[in-house]
Amino acid sequence: MERMSMSTESHGLKAGFIGLGAMGGPMARHLHAAGLLAVVGNRTQSKADALAADLGVRAARSADNFADCDVVAMCVSLDADVLENATALAAVLRRGAVVVDHSTVSVQTAQRVAALLAAEGIGFIDAPVSGGVEGARNGKLSVMAGGDAAVLEQARPVLEAYAARLAHMGDTGAGQATKAVNQVLVAGINEAVCEGLALGEKLGLDADRLLPTLMAGAAGNWFLDKRGETMLRDAFAPGFKSAHMLKDLRIVQGIARGAGIRTTVIDQAVADYNELLERGHGESDTSALIVLKRKPQA
Repeated sequence: MERMSMSTESHGLKAGFIGLGAMGGPMARHLHAAGLLAVVGNRTQSKADALAADLGVRAARSADNFADCDVVAMCVSLDADVLENATALAAVLRRGAVVVDHSTVSVQTAQRVAALLAAEGIGFIDAPVSGGVEGARNGKLSVMAGGDAAVLEQARPVLEAYAARLAHMGDTGAGQATKAVNQVLVAGINEAVCEGLALGEKLGLDADRLLPTLMAGAAGNWFLDKRGETMLRDAFAPGFKSAHMLKDLRIVQGIARGAGIRTTVIDQAVADYNELLERGHGESDTSALIVLKRKPQA
């Protein structure tokens, strides 16, 4: 569903945001632009303090600072972080409030968090996102949501502040299941683009001619468009860190094996990103994968 414009007066929601990294920081800014943001929180307090001062909102010192929020969204790194934050919020949010999780975690973690919050009368939506740092900055993320439809409607004004598309995929966990599918496709595309461009280099092809030619045909894709030029000049500033990709793929690997499908692409990507981390590229963008394709280790 395409994002709709809503005035602050039409919903009157007060929102909080936890996790102000490369994705969460811009998402929180879009919430502020929509007139919804009341409080921000982050594990590194100085980051929350700086953004709060910049936007003129509260910087949370503890979960108590979110107690007056109608919706709290979070975008953190690990399943354990999601569980920790959800447990703290369950103790302070009023009944009828909603927690939205934009992190990439397991389906089981999403279901566990939903049950934990439901026991306190608090709604939950698992809503991982895709679109990279560019999507977060531009407010053009694809949001894949799982949970009760009525709860999603409560959170919709928050989600639509930074979504180009918001899709209700099914019950709790369906958002994370969709993200797992998304990451399989992303991993496979990354493998192919990095391998193909490494081959292009070895064959002496001119990148200024090669990239637009590839983009104009069936090989065109987001990763080639956004990362092709930068990876060919060894610029790996992270849009999405290789360490985070490996974390996601290990989650996906468990989901896929449990589903009983062949996991050739996933297994290769897990092996490659693990090697990339061993080579010291954990903080580099996933396009650093071209380093392996150029010269595999013996």
